[in-house]
Amino acid sequence: QVQLVESGGGLVQPGGSLRLSCAASGSIAEIVTMGWFRQAPEKQRESVARIISGGLIHYAESVKGRFTISRDNAKNTMYLQMDSLKPEDTAVYYCYVGNRYYTPDYWGQGTQVTVSS
Repeated sequence: QVQLVESGGGLVQPGGSLRLSCAASGSIAEIVTMGWFRQAPEKQRESVARIISGGLIHYAESVKGRFTISRDNAKNTMYLQMDSLKPEDTAVYYCYVGNRYYTPDYWGQGTQVTVSS
């Protein structure tokens, strides 16, 4: 079992920045996939960014150049740095990790990000 605790969401003006954190605990040695999804009202869930074991990183086209996913192995924590935020980035953001490639097995509780003036 893996437990994930998210933090860092909130309200920010367009053009602003936020950093989301996802702290993992439990059986993390077998994790090969980690990343972030987001869910906006009346929209499909979207994969925002992910890291695959070995360092392969993928971003959604909608956030490429503005968001940065990273991890601190010493702290068992993953981050999503979000810059140049737009109103369309408003959503609940969920972190996840998985023991199989490209497959989420465990989820964070979700954190609300609202981009509005």
